[in-house]
Amino acid sequence: MSRRPPSDISLTRRTLTRRTLTRRTLLQRSLLGAAALGLAGCDRLSENDAVISLLGSAETLNLKAQRLLAGRESLAVEYPASMISPVFRPNGTVDPQTALYRNLAANDFADWRLTVGGLVNTPLALSLDTLRSMPARTQITRHDCVEGWSAIGQWSGPVLGDILEQAGVRPSARYVVFHCMDQLDGEHNYYESIDMVAAFHPQTLLAHSLNGEPLPVGNGAPLRLRVERQLGYKMAKYLKGITLVAHFDDIQGGKGGYWEDRGYTWYAGI
Repeated sequence: MSRRPPSDISLTRRTLTRRTLTRRTLLQRSLLGAAALGLAGCDRLSENDAVISLLGSAETLNLKAQRLLAGRESLAVEYPASMISPVFRPNGTVDPQTALYRNLAANDFADWRLTVGGLVNTPLALSLDTLRSMPARTQITRHDCVEGWSAIGQWSGPVLGDILEQAGVRPSARYVVFHCMDQLDGEHNYYESIDMVAAFHPQTLLAHSLNGEPLPVGNGAPLRLRVERQLGYKMAKYLKGITLVAHFDDIQGGKGGYWEDRGYTWYAGI
């Protein structure tokens, strides 16, 4: 049986890598370019037909290319402490005004519980103290917002996969949905979802700390999602519950997330 010479294999790998980087770079530059055109916030971006069309056409390609060449468990870049941003700019809501959130925050979240349910064997209700007592991962990563800005911060919290294993994921579960306590429009609570590959990625955290301190309100207290290989709008803040589902067709607009229901792509890998 003939074998391709090693030089040909290396050339093919370089070609595939170059093509994938080109496609991913196109998506990233397009997103940043949209922000540079004066689209000052996520609500403005969701009204721009050109941005919505571009994101939609790139989503499937981005997902397949990233997982084919980068691998399911490839890590996002982690940085030294010297590169932590002096101020970690909050994204989205910065001070939720829902009655639920205000009441829980008034008691320093002592009565708050993170529920884990849906397609699990053992539903959970975890207090903040319980989550803080769990084995934690600490990582210094860069947050990239669809608006065009980024910041580097140190996040600490339990790995999501460990909590899901504790709950016992049923074979029929395909997605993890995150329910939040904030509302951007005064009516619909923020929510997001990721698939099981992202949920069990070693860098996917439920972060309770930022830069060695309890998570500030502006950055999502008491708990937020960190899914480091995707854009910032995927990283839900002010978490109150997690539900494992086979599909998300019947959750709010049925697209898998607050911004996805308004035109954003569901997969936001970078």
